[in-house]
Amino acid sequence: MRPTAVPLLLATLLTATALSACGSESGSDPDTVKISFKQSTDNSIKVMDTYLADIKEQFEKANPGKRVELVPIKAPDSEYYTKLQQVLRSPKTAPDLVYEDTFLINSDITSGYLKPLDPYLAKWDDWSQFIDTAKEAAQAQDGKTYGVPDGTDTRGLWFDKAIFKKAGLPADWQPTNWADILDAARAIKAKVPGVIPMNIYTGKPAGEAATMQGFEMLLYGTASGANESPLYDPASKKWITGSQGFKDSLEFVETVFKEKLGPDVSDALDPNIATRVRGEFLPKGKLGINLDGSWLPQDWLEGSGHEWPEWSEKLGLAYMPTQTGQAPSKVSMSGGWTWAIPSKAGNPDLAFEFIKTMQTKANAQKWYIANSGISVRTDVAEDPAYVKAQPGIKFFTDLVASTHYRPAYPAYPKVSTAIQEAMEGVTTGDSSVAEAAKGYDEELKTATDNQVIKK
Repeated sequence: MRPTAVPLLLATLLTATALSACGSESGSDPDTVKISFKQSTDNSIKVMDTYLADIKEQFEKANPGKRVELVPIKAPDSEYYTKLQQVLRSPKTAPDLVYEDTFLINSDITSGYLKPLDPYLAKWDDWSQFIDTAKEAAQAQDGKTYGVPDGTDTRGLWFDKAIFKKAGLPADWQPTNWADILDAARAIKAKVPGVIPMNIYTGKPAGEAATMQGFEMLLYGTASGANESPLYDPASKKWITGSQGFKDSLEFVETVFKEKLGPDVSDALDPNIATRVRGEFLPKGKLGINLDGSWLPQDWLEGSGHEWPEWSEKLGLAYMPTQTGQAPSKVSMSGGWTWAIPSKAGNPDLAFEFIKTMQTKANAQKWYIANSGISVRTDVAEDPAYVKAQPGIKFFTDLVASTHYRPAYPAYPKVSTAIQEAMEGVTTGDSSVAEAAKGYDEELKTATDNQVIKK
């Protein structure tokens, strides 16, 4: 795409914001460890803030003379990644510990922003408690590990039982294919005026939420078997272009917005759409169906800022079906976040000690429950107190058996952006499915240095 003055101005502003965010040079005080994290754009949501404040207190008490400085980055997902990469580039701005989405970690590793953690992990007994798939998510192609995962997630369909009742839909709704989902949304539109029939994240403003919660939940449901990867071909190590499944997924998105089954386009392309879904649309009974992640209840728990204790009675859960109900019949995507140490961190040893404090069994379990996350530690997963801690944990944990992981290679962030652009084109109606798919194929070639294969 041709550069314009707006992105250049935005980049300048983001740089200035990021540089000021970390203050003095990381490591300038050997007794202070700086922790950077993603802060919610909703001022009422303090889940991460509260958790880290507790860990800070524990750490400082256990390590007299040491101090923890929390450095929040407040931004929607897509802007957070940009701001994070800005601060990682210089020793003057790099914190000692950062919160990294697994989809971005390989890109940041390739850029030289992160430090391998293997020397630390080799001496840390708790590392043996982490499941292999979680470890692999923070591993680079060089075989080294660059992050400690703090949980994983799955995705499915959330639905409002009261809206379903008004629309004549069952309280135990479970669609068996895509057509069932669209038919339910059409019934809501026809019989329950004033509500949004369904939400699917779309377009560049939603960032990775559009790609993963939206598009990939569709695309991976077009595969003919559980082990087929419709986005990346591991055998040839190439990205897949021109697939029918890609076009079918775009057509689903197009149908949602062409038939006005989704949010108004202006709302769908609001960078804060995910915050509005959790804080406004669902709690206020304005949304019928929501294709989203397992973590939503974190915003509704006691002390979260948007307390909604009745959510488990008001909302139903259903797995996302494959396109036509073909085996394995259901689909989910899994990701997660890690704690990583920047290569330019001034106090890496102190940073890993902070990770160890966060990742005791008790503290990890506390975070999984507060964050509505899925445990990546076997000792926590086997604890009955964790399993029973919150409605929905068992449902979403069971989906791990049907889940897929993103091909989080260095090119993935660019591939993800190309997917978002294709989605946005059919959402606004500026592009037909064929045009959006063709545009994606061209972007894919550029993003992957022509490492593509047609299937």
